[in-house]
Amino acid sequence: MKWRGRERSSNIEDRRGQRIGGGLGGLGGRSGGIRIPMGGGGRGGIGGLIGIAVVLGFLWLATGQNPLDMLAGGSSPGPSSGASSTQLPAEGQDELADFVAVVIKETEDLWSEQFAALGEDYPEPKVVLFTDRVNSACGMADASVGPFYCPGDSRVYIDLSFYDQLHRQFGAPGDFAQAYVLAHEIGHHVQNLTGVLPEFNRRRQAMSQEQANAYSVRVELQADCYAGVWASYAGQQNLLESGDIEEALNAANQIGDDTLQKRMQGFAVPKTFNHGTSAQRKTWFERGYRTGDPGACDTFSGNI
Repeated sequence: MKWRGRERSSNIEDRRGQRIGGGLGGLGGRSGGIRIPMGGGGRGGIGGLIGIAVVLGFLWLATGQNPLDMLAGGSSPGPSSGASSTQLPAEGQDELADFVAVVIKETEDLWSEQFAALGEDYPEPKVVLFTDRVNSACGMADASVGPFYCPGDSRVYIDLSFYDQLHRQFGAPGDFAQAYVLAHEIGHHVQNLTGVLPEFNRRRQAMSQEQANAYSVRVELQADCYAGVWASYAGQQNLLESGDIEEALNAANQIGDDTLQKRMQGFAVPKTFNHGTSAQRKTWFERGYRTGDPGACDTFSGNI
């Protein structure tokens, strides 16, 4: 990916190296509900999150920690989302953090254009870089969760060591694989704004775990499709290099639920899938990339 020398996002909070206590942050926060039909699944004007927030990660590692379990946290306040955070310096930051800031800027440009075409503003999310563990409006999380989006504070959280894990443990090297991860999480922010995540939160209160998993798959696949839309935009901006799309497709394949479960436990249990199979994740990323149209990302109607 041709990213060096390009503009960086100003919406980066660098909390790396901070020591975090054990208290859970308060849940809640503001939800979107913007009236924008983008690929179905949500309805504009839906109210705020009902009591708890939905935490959506790029993948849930086999560490015994499910991000949804973070939602049972207490009310003792932790640091506010901006407490003790520092803006990344304009110069001298490490290369990977610089890369993240550039990719996020490109997603801001894409989604600002998409929202503006529909007469809406695009409220840009913050991206928090952390080390080991972090306090969010959705509670305390550690790096084992992987990158995740918290609707309660409209922030994406990522420990940059995940990228080494993506390469070494999951066999998904390359800077565009890394960009895919970010674009996927920003896709969850778009879902929050368009009402998809609040609707998921509302419905899952009455669902069994298996039903909630199946709904989660559709949410995650739409985020993959939105990542593909961003990849299409990156191509239009002449940012793609040979092999970039293949890197993203390989990442999608390596972190499919079936592939992960077979790697970690030797067999797959479809009723526990919550992100989609390798084939599904590749298909929906490709659909977004091929069309460049968020409206093509309707994972909520028919078969997936």
